Amino acid sequence: MKTKETYAPGLDGIIAAETEISLLDTELEKIIIKGHDLIELSQEKEYVDIVHLLLEGELPSAAEKQALEEKLQTNYEVPSGVMDVLKLLPERTHPMDGLRTGLSVLAGYDEAIDERSLEVSKNRAYKLLGKLPAITVNSYRILNGQKPVHPQGNLSYSGNFLYMITGEQPTELEAKIFDRSLLLYSEHEMPNSTFTARVIASTHSDMYGALTGAVASLKGNLHGGANEAVMYMLKEAASVSEFEELLERKLKKKEKIMGFGHRVYMKKMDPRALIMKESLRQLCEVKGDYSLLEMCEAGEKIMEQEKGLYPNLDYYAAPVYWMLGIPIPLYTPIFYSSRTAGLCAHVIEQHENNRLFRPRVNYIGKKYE
Repeated sequence: MKTKETYAPGLDGIIAAETEISLLDTELEKIIIKGHDLIELSQEKEYVDIVHLLLEGELPSAAEKQALEEKLQTNYEVPSGVMDVLKLLPERTHPMDGLRTGLSVLAGYDEAIDERSLEVSKNRAYKLLGKLPAITVNSYRILNGQKPVHPQGNLSYSGNFLYMITGEQPTELEAKIFDRSLLLYSEHEMPNSTFTARVIASTHSDMYGALTGAVASLKGNLHGGANEAVMYMLKEAASVSEFEELLERKLKKKEKIMGFGHRVYMKKMDPRALIMKESLRQLCEVKGDYSLLEMCEAGEKIMEQEKGLYPNLDYYAAPVYWMLGIPIPLYTPIFYSSRTAGLCAHVIEQHENNRLFRPRVNYIGKKYE
């Protein structure tokens, strides 16, 4: 007897995969990464630690961490052919599209692209992570008529990334906060982009193809593009009162307020947002300007009172990036670059224990007559 399929719009509540990588535990209010609490990790560890955890299954020793930093550094440089292709893109191209193109072109330089062994796949992931900052930053620079910038080998992975963006060596606090943001964005169970990558990988497509699809998914403002939208919204106001009035107008028009709500965190604040809120406070203290923090806090109160919605990571990551001197069009590409660690882990896991995704539909069209 045929069983009746269940229709769940947006796949709400549907378990699509078994994974050992991460879990959003809403009961314990924890983000579990390979058995560790991501929020606790953000207080004690750095992004490179999480890369090792995601790809090797455990946190690194001091020696392993140093070796990983060196491995990433040896893969910083991007083939000149990738940059040549980026120079052909129209100036109006969004940096996410530039990133998507650069990542796709990079596939042609992998001579072992069809090999799927665990060792080869992990080395491929490390190579991608090494090159992503340069592709991310230089796609933006090229599209804006600027010369590509080269990595600095004497800085940490995150410090080099931020240096390439701003052109200035970051302070210890700036590098720490930027690193923390990469860590918080690194992995988050099964959002749309991760699901996209796993669906593509399930066809036995290569890692580049899976990750290129994830870029397209993350570009949407209902997913990764929200951080850009938040900053543009904040820039519309010059004071707390103006921002409050702006939100009230948007709510009356029933416009979507970006940076609030989450498909998993329905009745509470995204714990990652709390970490970024404190990071924003630290930057405001150093600069002696609390205006962005005050505006965000005012918006937070209005949205809780009016809609029962709470900030997600993007809401506070956006002003943090602004105070770090990062151009708004780079916010989502940075999100993607940090998430590459988690995406690679998911692609590898899918390849290691694969079943092709092939869902059915609930047909509501005309019946055959």
